[in-house]
Amino acid sequence: MSTGKIQVYYGEGRGKTSAALGYAIHEASKGESVIVIQFLKQKDEDEISFLGRLEPEIRLFRFQKSEKFYRELPAEEQLEEQMNMKNGISYARKVLQTGECDILILDEVLGLLDQNIVPEEEILQLMAMKSDDMHMIMTGQVISDGIMEQADDVYEICIKKEG
Repeated sequence: MSTGKIQVYYGEGRGKTSAALGYAIHEASKGESVIVIQFLKQKDEDEISFLGRLEPEIRLFRFQKSEKFYRELPAEEQLEEQMNMKNGISYARKVLQTGECDILILDEVLGLLDQNIVPEEEILQLMAMKSDDMHMIMTGQVISDGIMEQADDVYEICIKKEG
């Protein structure tokens, strides 16, 4: 694999996760190993089932337990889910420390900043842990200045026309 990069797909438009997963499928077809960690996603059994069929090349991890969107949960359940998502960040840290995969996708990790679940510094630390040959992709709607500065490639996904 060529030298790894940190890519960010952000913006209000749909397709950020699809772009990241498309890259994952393309690279997995060439023998690369991929780990996807999803945050702030509503449980989608069809998507989970499909990605499960791509194992062991692409492995999906979700640490949230609720089937509802995070924003729809009452405050007490949000606190519980925050702990679950912090466990997801801890797992990402472990993957980065061990070099367990060639490509690490942190899907909707930028939303953890937007929702004040983790500070920017924690995401920047993850970015700094990436080995030179690993590829990291992060998605979310809003990007901070610090992440923009540290990322190699940043793609803004926006709606130009919607019918």
